[in-house]
Amino acid sequence: KILDPAVGTGNFIVNIIKRIPRTALREKYAHDLFCNEIALLPYYIASLNIEHEYYEKMKEYVPFEGVCFVDTLELAESQQLPLWMVEENTERIKREKEADIMVVIGNPPYNVGQKRENDNNKNRKYPVVDDRIKETYVKDSQATLKNQLYDAYVRFFRWASDRLQGKDGIICFVSNNSFFDQIAFDGMRKHLLKDFTQIYHLDLHGNIRKNPKISGTTHNVFGIQVGVGITIAVQSSKHTNRTLYHYRVPENWTKEEKFSFLGEKKNVFDINWLSVEPDNRCNWPTYAILSEFTSFLPMGTKEVRDSRLVESSNVEFKSLFRKYSVGIHTARDRWVYNFDRNHLANTMKNMIETYNLEIARWADAGCPKDIDSFVLADEAKIKWSNTLKIQLARQAKTHFRTIAILPALYRPFCKQYLYLDNIMIDRRGLFSTILPTSNSKLENTIIVVSDHGSRSPFSVIATNIFPDLHLLATTDAFQCFPYYTYAEDGSNRRENITDWALEQFRARYGEEVSKWDIFHSVYAMLHHPQYRERYAENLKRDLPHIPLLKRVEAFTETVRLGRALMDLHVNYEQQPEYPLTPLEDESVPYEQLTYVEKMKLTPDRTALVVSKGLTLAGLPVRCFEYRLGNRPALEWVIDQYQVSKDVRSGISSNPNRVDDPEYIVRLVKQVVTVSVRTVELVEELARAVMLEDWLGDVTF
Repeated sequence: KILDPAVGTGNFIVNIIKRIPRTALREKYAHDLFCNEIALLPYYIASLNIEHEYYEKMKEYVPFEGVCFVDTLELAESQQLPLWMVEENTERIKREKEADIMVVIGNPPYNVGQKRENDNNKNRKYPVVDDRIKETYVKDSQATLKNQLYDAYVRFFRWASDRLQGKDGIICFVSNNSFFDQIAFDGMRKHLLKDFTQIYHLDLHGNIRKNPKISGTTHNVFGIQVGVGITIAVQSSKHTNRTLYHYRVPENWTKEEKFSFLGEKKNVFDINWLSVEPDNRCNWPTYAILSEFTSFLPMGTKEVRDSRLVESSNVEFKSLFRKYSVGIHTARDRWVYNFDRNHLANTMKNMIETYNLEIARWADAGCPKDIDSFVLADEAKIKWSNTLKIQLARQAKTHFRTIAILPALYRPFCKQYLYLDNIMIDRRGLFSTILPTSNSKLENTIIVVSDHGSRSPFSVIATNIFPDLHLLATTDAFQCFPYYTYAEDGSNRRENITDWALEQFRARYGEEVSKWDIFHSVYAMLHHPQYRERYAENLKRDLPHIPLLKRVEAFTETVRLGRALMDLHVNYEQQPEYPLTPLEDESVPYEQLTYVEKMKLTPDRTALVVSKGLTLAGLPVRCFEYRLGNRPALEWVIDQYQVSKDVRSGISSNPNRVDDPEYIVRLVKQVVTVSVRTVELVEELARAVMLEDWLGDVTF
C-alpha cells in the first residue's frame, strides 16, 4: 500500500523514475521498485541520486555499483548473510569488506534504546562493535550511567574508527552532538583523540531538552529534539601533534540561518575554529571549567562511597559525606506512585498477581530463554523492565504488603504514596541504609542535588522522605546526601558527615562547629547564586565541591541561612499561606470550587485558575524566580496536581483529597510563600557571602 500512487508515495517514486535519463534504466528500476519489498527503497534511491548527480555533471549515464544493501554495523561481525533481493549485493558486500577504506561519511541514527520494555522492540545487538565499545569507551569512562555509550551513532563512531584499520583516513558524521560535552562520553572523547590526529566539531545546537525556549521545527536542522553536530576526524601520519577544534553557531539561529552558514562556508578552512585543549578528565571544551573548583571540599567521592572500609573509624575519608545515593528508580512510575493510597494498593495487588502468574507460566513452559517474546506484553496488566524480567528468570515471587506503601517526594512539593518493594522497584540505591523501611519512625534529612551529566540547570532541594530518581527533572538523575545513615534493620545510626570534614571546619572556625552546622552551611552554598553561575560548567561534570570561607562571620551566616532554607523546603506544608485573593464564581457549588482538574496560569501570570469556579489572584512576580530545574516551584505544582489517566495502563491519578478538599488550594499558597521567602533568603546569602570570601586560600 505504501507504494500505491493513491497514497502519494507511489507518485513520488514515479516522478523519480520519470527523471531518469535512460529508458532501459528507467524500466529496470520501475520493475524492481514495484516488485521488490519496500525495504529496498533506500537502496534504489541512493543509487538513483548518485547516478543522476553523475549524469548532471558528465552528461552521460554510468551505472554506480558501489551501493550495498546491508546493515553497516553487521559488517564488523563474522559474516553477512546473502540477500536474495539483489543478485549483485552479496558480491558488493564482499568487495567492500576487503577494500582499503580511507573515508567514511554518514548521518548515523541516534537511538539509545526502546522507551518501554513491554514493546519488546530492543535495539539489535552487535557483539563485536559492542565489545569494542566496552573495552574502550566504557572502560575509560568515569560516568555513573553509561548506557548512552551504546547509542546507535556511538556504535558508528566506533565502527568507523576501527574500519580505517589504523591507517590514514577521515570520518565525517552528522550526528547527535551530545558526545562533545556530556560526562557520559568522557571515555569516547579520550579514544577519539587517540584514534585521530585532528578533530573538527561544528556544533549546530538544536537541543530542545537543554533549551526549551527554542523549537525543534524552527531551530533544529532536522526538526528533532536532540542537538546536531558535524564532526570531521582525521588520522594523518604526517601530523605528530593531536589537535581539537570547535565552533558553535549562535544558539538562537533558525535552521535556515544554519543552512545559509553551511552553504557560505563550504569547507573547514572557511571557519574560524576555536582550538580546544582537553583537560585530564577528557572534558571538551574546557574554557568555562574552572580549575579552582577541584580544590574545594568534595561533597562525595566514589572511592569513599564504595569503600569496604567505609564503616571503619580508622580510615580518613577526604570528602564531606561518607555515603550518597541516587534517588528511587522505579521504571514504572504510573504503577508504583499514586496520590490515593487505596488506588495504589489495588494497582499493585493486580500487577503482583499478574507477575507471579507469569513466573508460573514461564516455568510450566520449560523456562524458554527468549523471555522478551514470551511474557505478557499487555501494559494494562503489567509494566515490565529489564530488571523485572531478570527477577522473573530467578523465579523471585513477591506478595503485596501494606507496609510497603510509604510517603515519597515524587516531584518538587509533590508528595505521593510509593510502593517500595525490592521486586517491583528497579533500583533503591542505598536507601535501605538511608531510610530503612524496617522502622517507619526513623528520621532523616536528605540534600538532593543534580548529578554530574545533568542536562537541566543545577538544582538542589531537601526532603525527609523518599526522593524519586528524577525528582527535579523528568530525565536527569539526582544524588542524595543524607545527614544520617543506618544499618538495614534501623539500628546503628551514624552521622554521615565525615570526621575529616569536621576537622577542616573546626580548624578554621573553632571547636564549637557541629556536623549539623556543616550540613546547613553546605545547603546554603548550593543555593548561592554566584557559586552556581561561576561553576555552572563544573557542576555539569562533577558533584559539587564546597569552598571553605575566609571569614568566620561568613560561615556563620551560611549556617543560619542554610538552616532557614532547609526548614522552608522540608516543612513546606507547615508554612503560612501567601495572601492570594480568591475570585469565586457564586454560581458554582462550594464542593466544586476546590476540585482541581487542571490548573493554569493566566496569560499575564498574575493569577492562577484553580477550577471552573475559583481563581487565585495576586501572584507575586518573585514567586517565579525560585526555580528547580527548568521550572519555577509553582509550575511544578501546577504540572503535577491534575487529574489524568495513562493511555497505556489505564491507571488514573487524582490529586484531590476527599478528607481534605482544600489541600491543593492551601498547597499553592504555601508554595508561593516558600518561593518568595527562598528568593529573599538567597539574596541575603549573596550579600552576606561574597565571591572573595571563598577565593584565595582554598586548598585543603
